[in-house]
Amino acid sequence: MFERFSSGYYLGEMYVEPHEGDHAVLNRADHERVNEQLYATGEGLERLDAPLVMKLDGRHFPVLGDDDVPTGTLALPPTYTERRLPATREVLLAKADRALELLRYAGWEPSAGT
Repeated sequence: MFERFSSGYYLGEMYVEPHEGDHAVLNRADHERVNEQLYATGEGLERLDAPLVMKLDGRHFPVLGDDDVPTGTLALPPTYTERRLPATREVLLAKADRALELLRYAGWEPSAGT
């Protein structure tokens, strides 16, 4: 789904559709798989429900898992993009260290949950 792009990001192509919720969501199984493959260190017990951090149209946002979203789809609230949706789009996914930095900047701490 994602490939290395730069020192701070992976690049992927996803179907992006509008979503009436408060935050961006990805299919829960996809979310856990990406968390495990790209964010997990393989050391000890690691959570797979921590928010992913994606970037689209110059804006970073946390992405949570949701069972109601089709696989391969990123669902966004209307305030997250100016473009017409649905559409297939290139999406940046922050690498683990960059994602943690961005999440902490936004006030999220691993011990505090999602």
